[in-house]
Amino acid sequence: MVSQTESLPYLTLLYYHYTPIEEAEVFAIRHLKFCKRLELKGRIIVADEGLNGTVSGTRASCEEYMRHLKEDPRFESMHFKIDEVEKPSFTKIFCRYKAEIVHSGLRGEKQINPWEKTGIHLDPHDFLKMKDQEDVLVLDVRSNYEHRLGKFSGALTMDLNHFRDFPEKINQLSGYKNKKIITYCTGGVKCEKATAFLLDNGFEEVYQLKGGIINYSKETGGIDFEGKCYVFDDRVSIPVNHVNPVVIGKCRDCGAPTEKMINCANPFCNDHFLQCENCGIEKQGTCSIECYEHPARRVYDGTGSY
Repeated sequence: MVSQTESLPYLTLLYYHYTPIEEAEVFAIRHLKFCKRLELKGRIIVADEGLNGTVSGTRASCEEYMRHLKEDPRFESMHFKIDEVEKPSFTKIFCRYKAEIVHSGLRGEKQINPWEKTGIHLDPHDFLKMKDQEDVLVLDVRSNYEHRLGKFSGALTMDLNHFRDFPEKINQLSGYKNKKIITYCTGGVKCEKATAFLLDNGFEEVYQLKGGIINYSKETGGIDFEGKCYVFDDRVSIPVNHVNPVVIGKCRDCGAPTEKMINCANPFCNDHFLQCENCGIEKQGTCSIECYEHPARRVYDGTGSY
């Protein structure tokens, strides 16, 4: 076991930056080659509107990667959330061009450019001071499977299967227009668009937690965050609260407290859900009888990560 004072051999970087990228498809191809040269693993999305990714590798490779991006004037203000890890958090590297770095479904005249308008970035310590005030609503803009695993105490969650559902659900928030709205997500990338959309729809005082849950944990110890934070890599989830932690996750099958988030063993389902150890063994990491009996069902190794 590595001691608390000993550095772990690898880093995992979480980052995003909204900025116009010309010839983004060409950028994605070249960026993938650069990542392969550094032997990085991870997932990167490139779009005309910016860059969003998580990569993992040796300290030297990650430091060169950060240095390389910050030398580009488009990304010089990029903020990296850095975790020390015992092994790379991915097994492969993907760098793909997509229409958006976070899929909102808002295109054409409805398109949102966060570099033009977004909510006020709130430092984690300022967020901590404001979050329990009567005139404040703390709003989770993540998907259902994420906030079922963990969320801020007292936060309002929404029934979102995907972030692209957010614009359709915004009418549910109409009763809160007299409040200060503070949004949060894993690292901040969804909040940039969510707060811009809220401003477009008549919400006047809108903030977002700077750096998201990950940065909040590092800056404050994660106080008042309940459960764990879902992450989009092989770790699946990470602890946030080192001050007053509680477990809020419940097994979807038996209701027992659990923090084990898995992907359904049926690759044609691949649903994300909470399942305790006992139910995982009994149901072999599947979410239904149909998935259990599916001929393509993957071998469940107890992790639920594939």
